Amino acid sequence: MNATKSLRVLIADDESIIRMGLRTILTELGHTVYSAADGLEAVTLAYREQPDLAILDIRMPFRDGLEVAQEILKHRPIPIIILTAYNESALLDRAANIPVQGYLIKPVKRDDLITTMRIAIATFNQQRNLAEKVDELEEKLTARKLIERAKGILIRSGMGEEEAYHHIQMSARARRTTMSKVAQEIIDRELRHIKH
Repeated sequence: MNATKSLRVLIADDESIIRMGLRTILTELGHTVYSAADGLEAVTLAYREQPDLAILDIRMPFRDGLEVAQEILKHRPIPIIILTAYNESALLDRAANIPVQGYLIKPVKRDDLITTMRIAIATFNQQRNLAEKVDELEEKLTARKLIERAKGILIRSGMGEEEAYHHIQMSARARRTTMSKVAQEIIDRELRHIKH
C-alpha cells in the first residue's frame, strides 16, 4: 500500500463539519472518500466499499471508533487512524490493544493528516511484513520438526541419518511435493503401523 497513490478512505465521525473538512482535504489529494456519521454506518460502508484506510472518530453513536476498528480488522486488515478531540486515557488505553497505526487530534490540519496517513501506511506495511516473516519461520520450524521425526523413524528401520534425509528429499522431488509432506506421510504410516 503506497501513501502517494489514490486510496479508498473511510471517514467516520458524527460531526458533519469534521467529515466535510476531511473529505475536502482527501478529495483534493486524489483519494476516494466514503463517510459515515456513526459506528454502524461505518461498519456497513467498510464491508461494502472495502477501503484501503480508515479514519475513525473515537466517540460515535451506536459503536465507538475502537469497536468499528476491531470489526473492520477482523474481516480485512487495513491501516486505522483514530480521531480524538481530547486526551481520553481510558479509550486510548483500549486503542493500544488494537493494532491502530495513528492518532489525529481534532481539528485536523492538512499537513498533520498527510503525515499521519503516510506513517500509518508505512507502519501497517512493516507490521504485515513482520507477521508474514514470523509465519514463514513458524512454518519452517514445523517442517524441520516433522523431517527430524520422520528421519528418526527411518533410522530405526535401519537407514543411516544422511540416507534417511536423502530418502525424504528424493521422495519429495520425485513426487513434486514438500519434504514436510513426505515426512508427515512417514509419521502417519508409522502411527497406523503402531495401531495395528
